Amino acid sequence: MATSEASSTLTTVTFRGADDLALVADEWNRGVGTADGRPSILMLHGGGQNRHSWKNTGQVLADGGFHVVALDSRGHGDSDRSPTADYSVDSLCADTLRVVDQIGGPTVLIGASMGGLTGILAAHEAGAGVVTKLVLVDVVPRFEKDGSARIRDFMFSGVDGFESLEQAADAVSAYLPHRAKPRSPEGLKKNLRLRDGRWYWHWDPAFLTKPADDPFVRMDALEQAAIDLRIPILLIRGKLSDVVSTEGVQDFLAKVPRAEFVELSAAGHTAAGDDNDAFTDAVVGFVNR
Repeated sequence: MATSEASSTLTTVTFRGADDLALVADEWNRGVGTADGRPSILMLHGGGQNRHSWKNTGQVLADGGFHVVALDSRGHGDSDRSPTADYSVDSLCADTLRVVDQIGGPTVLIGASMGGLTGILAAHEAGAGVVTKLVLVDVVPRFEKDGSARIRDFMFSGVDGFESLEQAADAVSAYLPHRAKPRSPEGLKKNLRLRDGRWYWHWDPAFLTKPADDPFVRMDALEQAAIDLRIPILLIRGKLSDVVSTEGVQDFLAKVPRAEFVELSAAGHTAAGDDNDAFTDAVVGFVNR
């Protein structure tokens, strides 16, 4: 079971994943929701991100009465790194199913990018009634390879660390030119760690460098898993995204016609951070139906 480090509405907890890895999460409203039939909500971030990506949306959902868990995936944030550098979508799915089991009760999965692909597979592998809804944040099984490559290039560019927070902020601004640069880079401390005088992104570099199957390669299997799902699905795309194209959306909706679709005009691939208010409104409306 998860072990808690605090007793307030927002707590830091630790779940056990596959391979007995410690997976750290933020949790709101433990024990709330199941009594009145509401599902829990489990939020899965994208590659190179962490649980803090969901802080504002998680708080809004919690204020609306939901039990919410925002998870650091293996190798990311404060969760354990895989000793064998296994970051395949299958292992991420196994972690997710372990966490869902420890949460107990019906669960809505919200996944961005890597987390969305993990969510598709986890929803497919879960038993009937376990995962009740799925939100995909700017990801479909047949995503754009050029956009994915740009993400990897950005992640590789910071593997050797940064001399200062400002240098890291400049790198983020170059990668996300559509997003206003914060006045202060202090907020990046949630995503970076100071080590030997340099700031490093807080994820395992082996996520990129180990010669292994890319977690995004199983297009056919993931697509079939999405087609097979019989739960409500919401696809949210950032209109400025280079990872999910208009054609990719049309293809997905043709194959999964029961899925709902929302496009955020002021957002790119990092939709939840680019336009959090619009993103949160779409998610809250979907989970409340």
